[in-house]
Amino acid sequence: MSGVDDPLVVHTSGDREIVLSRLFEAPAHLVFAAFTQPELLVRWYGARGWRLTECDVDLRVGGRWRFVSQGPEGAQMVQAGVYRQIEPPHRLVYTELFDDQSYPGETLVSHEITELASQTTVTTTLLYATAKGRDTVLRYPMARGVGQSFTRLADLLHSTTTSGREHP
Repeated sequence: MSGVDDPLVVHTSGDREIVLSRLFEAPAHLVFAAFTQPELLVRWYGARGWRLTECDVDLRVGGRWRFVSQGPEGAQMVQAGVYRQIEPPHRLVYTELFDDQSYPGETLVSHEITELASQTTVTTTLLYATAKGRDTVLRYPMARGVGQSFTRLADLLHSTTTSGREHP
């Protein structure tokens, strides 16, 4: 599913899951920070042409998050959810629901963050409420968008680690 030059690996598992995996040249604590700190999220989150205009994060179990993204020609996308598990810097689990969602139910998003020799792999599992919902998402350019977003994240992490600063 992913392109030859695209470092994002995408596969399906079961009838309701999509699994995304990407290696980053940065330590796990920086990657975790980039997924949880609004001042970092606004610097990388979103496909090419999209940017976060609102980023609210209440990083605690039961805390809510909400992102508003602006895209080409004034397009807007709003997504939100509730944090279920927070285990810095290795695990982050939350629900996700889009305001204009085209498939039923909440999605459970799980990020597993594994570091080995200052390289960190993020494995994201998206568990949809229904198989039909997962199949709907697979028809979208979701993998391309996540790939572009993760490339922006890799660039942010690279600039942080090569500048000698440990905080993006």
